Amino acid sequence: MKLFRQTAAIIAILFAFSLAEFSQNRAVLNEAQRITGDTFGYSTRTPNGASIFSVNRATPAMLKAIDQGLTDLFAVARKNNYSKRLGYSDYTIFIAKADRTKNADKQYSPDIAIGAAQYAGTEYDKGGYIYAAGIVVALNPCAFVLAEHTEDFGRVSNVVRFEGEHLVLYHNDRKRYNETADHSKGGGHPILN
Repeated sequence: MKLFRQTAAIIAILFAFSLAEFSQNRAVLNEAQRITGDTFGYSTRTPNGASIFSVNRATPAMLKAIDQGLTDLFAVARKNNYSKRLGYSDYTIFIAKADRTKNADKQYSPDIAIGAAQYAGTEYDKGGYIYAAGIVVALNPCAFVLAEHTEDFGRVSNVVRFEGEHLVLYHNDRKRYNETADHSKGGGHPILN
């Protein structure tokens, strides 16, 4: 009977943790959907274990590029003596529909349109909205969104690394995070060299 009670208690604790994690992930999913206006009907993991939610089934090339971006992020983070949140499974990436596929110079540039907010009146303001390559959705858990790509997967790797820089800084160097989180005051990527 004692063993049964101990087992039941362990199962109850694990179930409570699972529910808490599900609610946290549901909140992050809701935020990604609010930001993009998309519904993320597909989920998978990259070969190295990052969680992916996407509007369309993620291609192997996209998944490989995401893993490469995280690999690059972790290498530069270690070079800067950061050690927290350097695991692939620490990251959730949402792949949204691109609101545009070419930038003003007619170069391939899948990006997401979001309200201008603090960028209003800057060079980025396109009439009340800006185009972003990636957007941090949540700091804990580490989550961000980027636009779906069908080519130039090197750009995907860069966007993953650059959005990840904000998250690594948040968990390892709050002062530097606060100084670099908002690009409307200048500065850009890469933040970590």
